[in-house]
Amino acid sequence: MFHRHPFLSVLTFAYLGFVGWVTLTPASTAPTGSDLVLRVLARLQRHEELSWLTYDRAELLANIALFVPVGVFLLLLVGTRFWWVAGIGGFLMTSAIETAQRSIPGRVPDERDLLANTVGALVGIAVGLVLTYPASRRRARAARARRAASHPASGRLPVG
Repeated sequence: MFHRHPFLSVLTFAYLGFVGWVTLTPASTAPTGSDLVLRVLARLQRHEELSWLTYDRAELLANIALFVPVGVFLLLLVGTRFWWVAGIGGFLMTSAIETAQRSIPGRVPDERDLLANTVGALVGIAVGLVLTYPASRRRARAARARRAASHPASGRLPVG
């Protein structure tokens, strides 16, 4: 899988490194706990349309958004036929992150994060399936044509 798609593999591992940096650094140095995040959120909440955007809701949306690319990358690596493997991979990855956070100072594992990250991966898988659907259809049509060409005496009578 990785040897067939070296650039995609490098891109995937780079993004997973970013996810690891965001989710597995101690809370005191984590990029998610900065004053900048809190200032941006306070500025957004000044607008009446965004007053619903609390820190907890923003964190939930960020967790979902963080894992959408994970779902896309995993789907592209395993293939659309095995989309469910990508889904299991996304769940296992977020389970490992939440388990590891137990031993990281200032980090608190949360089952809501497990759910949000998994939903994000599944959204990414769905996006990837939609984006790759035309190519999947072309490949399936070409495979059927190759099979038909290699077995011309399939017992079918010509229509006409």
